[in-house]
Amino acid sequence: MKKCYLAIDIGASSGRHIVGWLDGGTLKLEEVYRFANGAEQRGGHLMWNAARLEREVVNGLRSAAEQGYKPDYIGIDTWAVDYALLDGRGRIIGDIFSYRDGRTQRAAERVHEVLPFAKLYERTGIQYQPFNTVYQLYADKLSGKLEGAADFLMLPDYLNYCLTGVRRQEYTNATSTGMVNAKTHEWDDEIVAALGYDRKLFRPLSQPGTVVGGLKADIAKKVGYNATVLLPATHDTASAVLAAPVAFGEPYISSGTWSLLGVEQTFARTDEGSRAANYSNEGSIRHTFRYQKNIMGLWMLQSVRKELGTTFPEMIEMARGKQKKYVVDVNDERFLSPVSMMAEVCAASGCAPDAAEVVRTIYDSLALSYKQAVDELEANTGASFGSIHIIGGGSRDGLLNGLTAEATGKRVVTGPVEATAIGNMIMQMIGAGEIEDVAAARDIIRNSFDIQEVQI
Repeated sequence: MKKCYLAIDIGASSGRHIVGWLDGGTLKLEEVYRFANGAEQRGGHLMWNAARLEREVVNGLRSAAEQGYKPDYIGIDTWAVDYALLDGRGRIIGDIFSYRDGRTQRAAERVHEVLPFAKLYERTGIQYQPFNTVYQLYADKLSGKLEGAADFLMLPDYLNYCLTGVRRQEYTNATSTGMVNAKTHEWDDEIVAALGYDRKLFRPLSQPGTVVGGLKADIAKKVGYNATVLLPATHDTASAVLAAPVAFGEPYISSGTWSLLGVEQTFARTDEGSRAANYSNEGSIRHTFRYQKNIMGLWMLQSVRKELGTTFPEMIEMARGKQKKYVVDVNDERFLSPVSMMAEVCAASGCAPDAAEVVRTIYDSLALSYKQAVDELEANTGASFGSIHIIGGGSRDGLLNGLTAEATGKRVVTGPVEATAIGNMIMQMIGAGEIEDVAAARDIIRNSFDIQEVQI
């Protein structure tokens, strides 16, 4: 019988369980479960409901069995930077703050008084974002939440713990914290000590492909089977980039709620030019790096869609009916979590409060931000790139893809759409010994999914 794999890919707005297997050198996929996700307003803060996320993970495992699949292996990926704190009895302390909560402004200032950002960047290579874990933990220290914490687990590590009872910290997601040394690839003891964090919270880091453990007896009983939980690249962007059918060192855009534009590198670039451009060096498999820039991405369009009560195809048609007239800096913190994205875009650009005008402004601004990021990438690496490969859900947006090609002057290739789940799955297959390495996996992906060149 063929080995069967289950990729659990949880994003900020939805989660999905996708079953996969190899059939004659082709990767076959079937979605077996999907659920809505979102941060909740609670006590004046934006929080993730950890208990609900755990239930949805288990519901999806059970749904797979009900549809005739009993996976041999399971892997979980989520967004980065958010985490759970556990007490000495292994119970979660409070709940999980969302990175979009505004609690870290004071904490970031206090951290920089101890360790200026230039020093943090030199040691970790991680770009400044006000919600980086290094600042969130300091907010917990200031509030007293860190007192009594015996364990610190990034969100996918926590969900793995819920399934297996095993506490393991995975490398790619750990690098997003801003506390992993870019040269040693381990937690940076100087940063941990300077900020007064308990070193016991930081366990040895595990590479993607590592076995976590089998399902706990009560979980196996609920879902109707046992399986081995195995680490993919648990940071969703790290998984997505592994599924990009590119040669090592060719640029990509992982297009979703966030857009991540960059290239794979064998070392971290922590020079002044990279810091000034706010480029990040996030960890990938075998201690390589994704040298990339975080761009606000489809979050702005998702927010406007929710305000208007419309659909993406309808918004695309709105934007096509307008000419380029206004642009905004999509990376301005004002767009991180505004009360009204429509009003914020109008205030920033001077455009009329017209839905079509606002949507067109966001599209043009995203395309311009991609051009600026590509220009910085070429300047910082000394390379000239002829093409960009767009992966993830945003690769379906023909208007944004076309505007990106026009703005950058590059050949643009798109697909696969389900890049994160695919990257999750191929890392499981590599860990299980069914695929040799990422290069072999990318050949399989090229032969299995629709990869298209954008025509302007």
